[in-house]
Amino acid sequence: MATTNRQRWLYSIANLGNVIPYQAVGAVILFYYTDVKHLPATWASVVMTIYAFYNAFNNPLIGYFSDRTRSRWGRRIPYMLFGMLPEAFFFAFLFFAPFDGRQNPGALVAWFSVGLFFWEGLGTAVSTGYYSLLPEMFKTYDERTDVAARMNIVQTVGLLLATALPSAMAGWVGWPMMGLCLAVVAAAAMYVAIPSMMGIKGDGAEHEESLPLGPALKATLVNRSFLTVTIAQTMRFFATGTLTTGMIFFVKYAVGLDPGTTSVVLATAFVAAGLAMWPWRMILGRRYCARTNLLIAYSLTAVAVVPLAFVKDFVGLILASAFVGVALAGLILMGDVILAEVIDEDEVKTGKRRAGMYFGMNSLITTLSSALVSVVFGLLLPAYGYNTALDVQPVSVGTGFRIFLTVPPAIGSLLALLSLLCYPLHGERLENVKAALAQKRAAEGGGA
Repeated sequence: MATTNRQRWLYSIANLGNVIPYQAVGAVILFYYTDVKHLPATWASVVMTIYAFYNAFNNPLIGYFSDRTRSRWGRRIPYMLFGMLPEAFFFAFLFFAPFDGRQNPGALVAWFSVGLFFWEGLGTAVSTGYYSLLPEMFKTYDERTDVAARMNIVQTVGLLLATALPSAMAGWVGWPMMGLCLAVVAAAAMYVAIPSMMGIKGDGAEHEESLPLGPALKATLVNRSFLTVTIAQTMRFFATGTLTTGMIFFVKYAVGLDPGTTSVVLATAFVAAGLAMWPWRMILGRRYCARTNLLIAYSLTAVAVVPLAFVKDFVGLILASAFVGVALAGLILMGDVILAEVIDEDEVKTGKRRAGMYFGMNSLITTLSSALVSVVFGLLLPAYGYNTALDVQPVSVGTGFRIFLTVPPAIGSLLALLSLLCYPLHGERLENVKAALAQKRAAEGGGA
């Protein structure tokens, strides 16, 4: 049964509950703990790197348990229903740090670590439940791209709130209240939408036996379609993670503008992405498969970051950000769509619906991009003289952040492009999977 317009919008609105916390942490948490709280950059890099590995390895376990969960709400809903409120609490907790890194770096590291690790574990449970519902609720390519477009309109709003707004909002109400406000918005969006998700029937997979953990991991890790997509997405998140993490530093030290200007710069990129979403879906999305759309988007991203190496004023920064936003639209639109195709192929092969395991394993690998961003930050910036103990940074720091914002994203985009060229699920093979899955659905009585 097709979903209604209202159900698609409410499912999409719930994406704010995932986007806001994750994007805010990616965009400003390093700035908050280093530039505001004066934690040494190397210490912060170590915490973020350990967090990334922790995040990576709890994802497949949560995905596996999600696939095997049995409850009156189904397999996915309990993770969102009971996980979102404590996740929001620990997200806000991160921005209430009472210590200064110059006087008490050990206590600051402890606060940072506790908040980050509790928030991430809960956030993984919520996001795994949410994203695993996408291929189960929405069965066809047209339905998925329609929902993906709505999700990403909402995501554009979330990106504005979570990455463009915090630096300015912190100047108005302070960092703690900024974190609290974003936590409230994220939780409210999720809880408003959950009742509508309860009203959508899944594919009946909640009544079938799941694969044991060992065979489930093996079936996932030998899937070439999955591996090529996931490697590409890891490089994508490395590229975009470097951009969001470094932009506030770039604005301050490379271009010489007030850090609050970052809000306008990132808002420009995300508004451009939102405006570009329509032609991506209606023109490129309808003409080409998900793989081809992503090849175009990765190529465009590699080119779009180059102007950031040369911008010296506000106008140039705005134009460069808009260019990046156009490329970002394609990455956002097709990322979940192509992974849903991989899950469809796996169902044809194994006879099981294992969206939780696939989203969990995908998160395991892609989350390592955060470790890469942290390592590059911790190695590159101190090499150019960045020292949180100094009140005034040397001029060379600007060069360091200019390199940080251009070279790693370009390399990540090109590596993503190369990986996706090896993705086998397109053309005739993809059509065969769709036909086989349609026959399976028909044999099951339409997936009621």
